[in-house]
Amino acid sequence: MAYFLGVDTGGTYTDAVIVDEAADRVIGSAKALTTRADLALGIGRAVDAALAGAGVAAGEVALVSLSTTLATNALVEGQGGRVALVFIGFDVSDLARGGLTAGLAGDPVILLDGGHSHAGGEATALDLARLEAEVAPLGPQVVGFAVAARFATRNNAHELAARDLIRRVTGRPVTCSFELSANLGGPKRALTAVLNARLIGMIDRLVSACERHLAVRGIRAPLMVVRGDGALISAAVARERPIETILSGPAASIIGARWLTGAQDALVADIGGTTTDVALLRSGLPEIDPEGARVGGFRTMVEAVAMRTTGLGGDSEVHLLTEGLEGGLRLGPRRLIPVSLLAVEHGAMVHAALDRALAAPATGELDGRFVIPTGGEIEGLTGGLNRREAGLLARITGAVPVATLIASRLEAAALERLVARGLVMLAGVTPSDASHVLGGLAAWDLLAAEKALRLLGRRRNGRGERFAAEPAQLAQAIIDQLTAQTVDCLLEAAFAEDTAFAGENPVVLAHNSLTRAGLDRHQGVVAATLQLGVPLIGLGASAPAYYGAVGARLGCPTILPEHAGVANAIGAVVGQVSQRASGLVSSPAEGEFVAHLPDGLQAFTDLEQALAALEAALTREASANARRAGAENLRFATSRDIREANVEGRTMFIEASVSVTAAGRPRVAHGVGAAESA
Repeated sequence: MAYFLGVDTGGTYTDAVIVDEAADRVIGSAKALTTRADLALGIGRAVDAALAGAGVAAGEVALVSLSTTLATNALVEGQGGRVALVFIGFDVSDLARGGLTAGLAGDPVILLDGGHSHAGGEATALDLARLEAEVAPLGPQVVGFAVAARFATRNNAHELAARDLIRRVTGRPVTCSFELSANLGGPKRALTAVLNARLIGMIDRLVSACERHLAVRGIRAPLMVVRGDGALISAAVARERPIETILSGPAASIIGARWLTGAQDALVADIGGTTTDVALLRSGLPEIDPEGARVGGFRTMVEAVAMRTTGLGGDSEVHLLTEGLEGGLRLGPRRLIPVSLLAVEHGAMVHAALDRALAAPATGELDGRFVIPTGGEIEGLTGGLNRREAGLLARITGAVPVATLIASRLEAAALERLVARGLVMLAGVTPSDASHVLGGLAAWDLLAAEKALRLLGRRRNGRGERFAAEPAQLAQAIIDQLTAQTVDCLLEAAFAEDTAFAGENPVVLAHNSLTRAGLDRHQGVVAATLQLGVPLIGLGASAPAYYGAVGARLGCPTILPEHAGVANAIGAVVGQVSQRASGLVSSPAEGEFVAHLPDGLQAFTDLEQALAALEAALTREASANARRAGAENLRFATSRDIREANVEGRTMFIEASVSVTAAGRPRVAHGVGAAESA
């Protein structure tokens, strides 16, 4: 009998489930707080509790699969290590394309001569001497390098040469753009490579933490990781290509929702601590985004589930809006540690700071906020800090009130920089605190939540009036705002997926006055009613607390399945391994066909021969990658896209794209030590 262990590490909680493969059911589950300083602690607590609850011995686990929202959260919150981009064959103006400047966020760029033509021929020689001189001093200051060369998908020689030199000189990880996408669009490929390089350390730490605990428990089953399209890959592949794990958690949740409910058509919303992820199930399958995953405002070239990810969760930052007379609220996109959670481990300090602030005659902007080191002072993350930032970090030796730490606006800006680097985290009022005050949650320190909301409510709006007289009043306003922003997110996703509105801006439609009137069931000279046309499946530990009101507002059935709080971990172990290899046949001259093979260019005089050679090479590549990713009993699917033009009555070949996909179930351990087979 085979038992599968699924693990999902999120911003707040780490979940674990045990699935009985033969019975096709969950027999054990558990949740533990994610421990940022040492992820293995949270993983271990969840895994151990799930095994104990299921009554399953470590040696009986045949497969372990991991999903995570850490990469997604990092991109949404603008966090990650400092990286350097080697931009080969491009100029400064290309940095403004594809969101690359925003993605770099001020990190260094090396513009280098080189690159190839659209046909794969060398356009300019690669300047390796200059590259060596520029990367050597950058090595200690960055966590990794991204390399993107012009037309690298037609000829990857310059990216490979740059990668080998950078590794030799700096010893840092290097991401080549051609490894992540076979599509044209150099700046967008470069952005994808930059984000990948930024995430390598984070995902490596996560995988290593999981491996450490599995080794301690004696679990020798193979470890898989969920990719953004829901497929599984080996831990080794995930380490090299962490960008493929963005939307890993959301993709796993969609698969888990389908497995838990059997639903064919539904809008699936998964609320976590940091984000809300929304996707459509159509005929039992999630849609794949043909343009690549969009996360945190960035459009990558990573194939992933068509998902709208919004920085809205149970631990979202609560902003008081002071514009206008009445003021208002806005949640996210940044995640804070809830004050009620911080007080569980630092109760004396938290309560003392809140009591001092409540006793003061006026409330300051920093009152009720705290800062905590993440334990992330790893090599590369602290590179590039200025003297003020480094000095401030040195003073944050434990959890402290922000008001006692910050003495100027310059120091406040330095703190924001440390947060963006992932070196520290902020704590403050969140919807989770509001839920404690209203009785929806009872896991953490209720009194700390009440004090923090009372303090925040004492802030004043444009009329000079307090935002709220009592904590419960502000708490209800926060939960109402979460409902409103969730409804907006769901409507945007629904309009984007409904073909009747193709070509229209879903954000504009969701906020249109007619849409609002329809939700309000307006009855006047014009009568308007609007509702979601498919059921809503709510996932996440806090979904039962929030999604009843969301479904009522949208006028649709709401499904809250059993085990909704661990759907990601369930989805992590019911997927398949899938690897795709793509290539091109071009025609530099009439009657000449060039196959862009993985190991170089090969010319043919017959198109079919060129296509056959490319398909054979891609099949070998996809097969090898799938087996390396942990699959067995492979199935192959091949697709051709031949582009031709009619010129003066003659059909002229332009180019052809070929893709081969190899898919299969993960290899599972058939007893101790079997994980290394094949």
